Amino acid sequence: MTPVRRTLSAIGFALLALAAGPVQAACQKDAVDLRGPWGQAQFRVEIMDSAEERAQGLMYRRALPQRNGMLFVYEHPQRVAFWMKNTLIPLDMIFLGADGTVTHIHEGAVPGDLTPIPGGDDVLVVLEVNAGIVRKYGITLGSQMRHEVFSSQDAIWPC
Repeated sequence: MTPVRRTLSAIGFALLALAAGPVQAACQKDAVDLRGPWGQAQFRVEIMDSAEERAQGLMYRRALPQRNGMLFVYEHPQRVAFWMKNTLIPLDMIFLGADGTVTHIHEGAVPGDLTPIPGGDDVLVVLEVNAGIVRKYGITLGSQMRHEVFSSQDAIWPC
């Protein structure tokens, strides 16, 4: 192949790749991506997807690294409420619907407080992070999450 023909082939391949659109990064089970008008952030997460795991949550933990969180995953969208019994870390809670959209945020949950923290009626996922993270990043209602749990065709930001 001549140098001109090789260059034309490379240009054609590049144009084809651009026409195909952006390539989506593969989702990771132990990470979530959040985005919104405020920007984008990624958190490492532990998945709590059984009733026993969700009941335990972050109880008795003394620390949570800054870019980490706990992702509570339910079998189907439902009404959820949390409390801070035996939880030693102040938390922000981010509640999401089945399409991966943030529907409710509770900032600064107080360690040990038994007051129920309602998240809404159609919650599929809850992300708990250190208190202050929501404010630090400016995470808002309507922000979007990408994770493999939102792999259905209804996902607003699919993998």
